[in-house]
Amino acid sequence: MDKIWLASYPPGVPAEAEVNAFASLKAMFEQTCKRFAERPAYTNLGATLSYEHAEGLTRDFAAFLQQRLGLQKGERLAVMLPNSLQYPVAVFGALRAGLAVVNVNPMYTASELAFQLNDSGASAIVVLENFAHTLQEALPQTQLRHVIVTQIGDLFPLLKRSAVNFVVRHFKKPVEAWSIPQAVTMPQALDEGGTLPFNDLAVEPGDTAFVQYTGGTTGRPKGAELTHGSMVANVEQTIAWIGRTLLPGEEVVITALPLYHVFALTANLMVFTRLGGENVLVTDPRDMHTFVKVLHHTPFTAMTGVNTLFNALLEAEGFQEAADARRGLVKVVVAGGMAVQRRVAERWQQATGTPLVEGYGLTEASPIVCANRVDVPTYTGKLGLPVPSTEVALLDDEGQEVPQGEVGEISVRGPQVMKGYWNKPEETAKVITAAGWLRTGDLGRMDAQGYIEFVDRKKDIIVVSGFKAFPAEIEDTVRLLPGVKDAGVVGLPDERTGESVALFVVPADPQLTVEAVRAHCEEHLTAYKRPHRIELRDALPMTPLGKVLRRQLKQEVLAQQQQQQQQQAAAA
Repeated sequence: MDKIWLASYPPGVPAEAEVNAFASLKAMFEQTCKRFAERPAYTNLGATLSYEHAEGLTRDFAAFLQQRLGLQKGERLAVMLPNSLQYPVAVFGALRAGLAVVNVNPMYTASELAFQLNDSGASAIVVLENFAHTLQEALPQTQLRHVIVTQIGDLFPLLKRSAVNFVVRHFKKPVEAWSIPQAVTMPQALDEGGTLPFNDLAVEPGDTAFVQYTGGTTGRPKGAELTHGSMVANVEQTIAWIGRTLLPGEEVVITALPLYHVFALTANLMVFTRLGGENVLVTDPRDMHTFVKVLHHTPFTAMTGVNTLFNALLEAEGFQEAADARRGLVKVVVAGGMAVQRRVAERWQQATGTPLVEGYGLTEASPIVCANRVDVPTYTGKLGLPVPSTEVALLDDEGQEVPQGEVGEISVRGPQVMKGYWNKPEETAKVITAAGWLRTGDLGRMDAQGYIEFVDRKKDIIVVSGFKAFPAEIEDTVRLLPGVKDAGVVGLPDERTGESVALFVVPADPQLTVEAVRAHCEEHLTAYKRPHRIELRDALPMTPLGKVLRRQLKQEVLAQQQQQQQQQAAAA
């Protein structure tokens, strides 16, 4: 294929990255710890682990998993933690022990947790005490054998540990009562592991590093099997793309997105660990007062986030003062995980002096596929260019490339693509073609410079009298109306047109009316794209990163309609 995007690469960025730089994430981590032993590696709530300290803790944890719990290479360890010092210790400890990590959203319900533990076949779990009551409820439905419980301050210096754990347990967010008799604590595990031998086994590129669950937009979540090789490749691709912008041993990154999500897992934890940088771990970014204080007092050089996070910061008290304190010193701010709104990107650049560099990826690609140039002077509105060692094609339903500029399914081929869905060969075959293309389910187009533009999710297209309406386009248009906080669009059955557009708006201004929204849509959208139904709501169902869950929204609306029809029938 003709890689037209290479002509748009910044100077010094290679067409191919050194994707085999390390045999495994284990080897990458161990080399970093030797090279940058004295450097700070991970900081949380004012406590810091150096790389030397982190190496020792992960070694002890790996020994505990191997010798005390008897876990064998390839078994799965679930990690149910927010951003904390325990997270990198648990993850790199598991990887050094030859285990695969199953990241778990700490906010899961007991049924969601039980499903993921059973589907992945996890043997053990590390869980923050705040969520142990959920695990207790789920345990009888699982085959889980071992439980390690930790408190947020367990890896802090002794006095700080006691104070933080007391405050969190009794004041910040009281811990619900729980009882898991077989549970051991993280400090106990580390103490015992320090007395046990560590089996420094070989970990190969094809070994599974993560069973990383997708959001389940087409049904139950599926575990993407990400190998050490695919993860190392994506780290090296990202570093090749960044070029000389970030320097080894000198960077500090703000990590506010949850590390259990694949974007922060790779872009923050793995990339900055590879660079010997410091990850400043923000446990609860919804606590804007504390988050802004962290930004104000941390000499950070990089940050990642999603549209909702940047928007919330722009509205937060004291953020402008924090931004002014770092003006001219922040090298790069990367946005991913969801589409960035132009309004937010422009406000961010005005407030901080640093543009948002948007990228694109998906769990099944470890996740990074495309990125805008780091030297971009302003927001582009595009997903960016394919990163080194990555091919992107826009395919039609028959698997053929569409002409340049036309809409097709974004399809990816490269070393970062997953091995497949965990224990689901039929599902894997649906998304990975015989030629090795990962079909993303996202629709887009490629311009003459090789930039990819997102159009919408393939399964979310609304067909109105034969015309295709894209929810993302309608949502973006509605969000431009002053007084709109967020918007969600779904297609509903319609006897006359097949489907019709339904719009659900969360107002930022209590004076916003349905009539104003309708007038805005009539002004900016052609007839078949205009919402047939408009409803103002207090909130929309969202993912942890702030994406509207259109499938869930549609299910809720259809259920409401069915209930109303039943009530009308009963009344008649």
